Amino acid sequence: MLDAISLSDLSSSGVAVPALPSYIRARGNLSLRLKKGPHKSAIVDLREAGGYRLKFPRAEQCEAMIVNTGGGLAGGDQLHFDLALEEGATAVISTQSAEKIYRAESDASEVNLDFTLAPQAHLYWLPQESIVFDGAYLRRKMQLNLSSRACFAAFEGFVFGRQAMGETVQDAHIEDDWMIRREGRLIFAERLRLSGDLADQLTRPALGHGARVAATFLYVAPDAESRLEEARRLLDDYQGIWGASAWNGLLTIRFLDSEPARLRRQAIVFLQTFLGFALPRVWQC
Repeated sequence: MLDAISLSDLSSSGVAVPALPSYIRARGNLSLRLKKGPHKSAIVDLREAGGYRLKFPRAEQCEAMIVNTGGGLAGGDQLHFDLALEEGATAVISTQSAEKIYRAESDASEVNLDFTLAPQAHLYWLPQESIVFDGAYLRRKMQLNLSSRACFAAFEGFVFGRQAMGETVQDAHIEDDWMIRREGRLIFAERLRLSGDLADQLTRPALGHGARVAATFLYVAPDAESRLEEARRLLDDYQGIWGASAWNGLLTIRFLDSEPARLRRQAIVFLQTFLGFALPRVWQC
């Protein structure tokens, strides 16, 4: 009888593992430019390289699904996504499934997102949750430049281990940087750093209060501050932990929950009601 043993298994058992050559690591590049069309936004330019693809389901509005043909991000993998929306263009961007952040032996998994929104453009960045595995090492950066009359909404979540599999994340490193500029002026900057025994850290009342999933909703638009009370009313019955605030033309909601499935259900209801349209069908799977 034969047992398949992965390099991750060898590393965790203390056996020395040779460094992997860089040419077997994924190098993904996506570039997309959209313009306003007669019925919905149309593609001006689309480029794909590496193991990533953009698929466009037939929907009432322009939807683009990011497909990772590799099935997840491992140490040393890289993705760069350059997205530009011309004046009046609208797009909903999501992922075909939850992204998996696997164990890294040395180098980090790197994700760089560069978004540009012209006047009257609307971007809804709604990827499904990212699942962090034990030993993961992720560095992600989002840079957004938008006009004062553009609208940006984003929902991002991290799930720390698969609850149904009994997994815990006892050694991982997550870096997540968001930089948003309106008309070239910095209006939002955030740097998240989680490192070490995340399962232990997230039990602390001041950090995670027992959370297995953490998520952020960010809404940047001319009417953002005026919609704060509306957002709070939509979350009145939610049993997880949340907090909402608005300032300087943006609205932010933080979520923590010990049950990832509960947060996902609530996110679907909240996003569809607040944003005013049905989420892509991949969210219903």
